[in-house]
Amino acid sequence: MSDSSALEIRIATIEDAPQILVFIKRLAEYERLSDAVVATEEGLRQSLFGQRAYAECILAIWNGQPAGFALFFHNFSTFLGRPGVYLEDLFVEPELRGKGVGRALLTHLAKIATDRNCGRLEWSVLDWNESAIGFYQSIGAEPLDDWRIFRLKGDALTRLASSN
Repeated sequence: MSDSSALEIRIATIEDAPQILVFIKRLAEYERLSDAVVATEEGLRQSLFGQRAYAECILAIWNGQPAGFALFFHNFSTFLGRPGVYLEDLFVEPELRGKGVGRALLTHLAKIATDRNCGRLEWSVLDWNESAIGFYQSIGAEPLDDWRIFRLKGDALTRLASSN
């Protein structure tokens, strides 16, 4: 990083919901998935900061300006018998990539995971995102090539939920 004093990593607060939504939309644009974003500020306030928080978020601030975020939640490994951290989304503003912001977000998240006695930190990456894959491998992350992600959503989810 060229100037570590320029960077701050902090836990997001309810007042950050609008900025979190901006980052989500920018990430979706980068991933060519803008049409998939239906999240709202109010939905984020409830899901991240409500009575039952389903996920957490940390923000990167560069020279006083929002620079990126990492949104995560706990999962559980039955084989380890311990919780883990699943990184749902990580985004760094394009002009700040290569300055250590992404690494700082992941380092902070790794500290959260170890402080909470989690057995692992994991995430998914799009197979075409070679720069992200290279970065993740450079910090010691290993791809799980023998696993496939499955997803139920929309009508398929509703159909299964209402079946006998």
